[in-house]
Amino acid sequence: MTDSAAERDQPAGPQGPEPELFRRAVASLTGTGVRREVHVQPLRPPQRLAPYSFAIAADVMAGEHHGHQDEDAADARDLATGRLVLLHDPDGAEAWDGVLRLVAFVSAEQDPQIGTDELLPGVGWSWLIEALDARQAAYRAAGGTVTQTTSTRFGDLAGPRTTVEMELRASWTADTADLAPHLHAFVDLLCTAAGLPPEGVSLIPSA
Repeated sequence: MTDSAAERDQPAGPQGPEPELFRRAVASLTGTGVRREVHVQPLRPPQRLAPYSFAIAADVMAGEHHGHQDEDAADARDLATGRLVLLHDPDGAEAWDGVLRLVAFVSAEQDPQIGTDELLPGVGWSWLIEALDARQAAYRAAGGTVTQTTSTRFGDLAGPRTTVEMELRASWTADTADLAPHLHAFVDLLCTAAGLPPEGVSLIPSA
C-alpha cells in the first residue's frame, strides 16, 4: 500500500506487548459485523509505519450483492477491493494529531461513461467524507489522493475495449478506540465505489 504523507517517515519499532488502547481498537474492528456482500479477512500489516499495526482486506464480489453467489464462476470477480490499516504510536505523531491512524485503500472499476469525467476524483473523495460523517465516525486530519486510470484493449485481448479504474488512498486520525463506525464507513465507501445501493435498499431487476 502506498501511504499518504501523514504516514511517511514515522518511527518504527518492534511490536512488543500491545498497549491496551491498541488492543481495544483492534477488538472493535474484529468484533464488528459488516454487510454480507463484503468479504473481510485479516491481512499482514505493514511493519515500518508505526510501532503497532493491524490490517484487514475487504472485497465486494460480482453477483453477491443480490444475496447469492453467481452460479457462473466466470462472473466471480471483484467489483471493488480495499484494505484498511490501523496504526498506533503511543508517543503520538505530529502529522497524525493523535495516536491512532487509519489508512485506507480502495480500488474499483467504474462505468466508462462516468469514469472519464474529470470530476470523478472529487466525487470519490466525497464518498469517503460523507461515509465518515454519516456513520458519525469521530475523525480529524484526513488527507489522501484519488486517481482515475483509463485502459484501452487492442487486438485479441478479451474484455471490454475501454475500462476505467478509480483508486482512493486516504488516511485519518480516530479520536477514540471505538473503530466500528470507521469500519462501517470504509465498507460504505467500498460498496459505493462498487456501484452497490445503500444497505437495505434493493434494486428493481431489469426485464
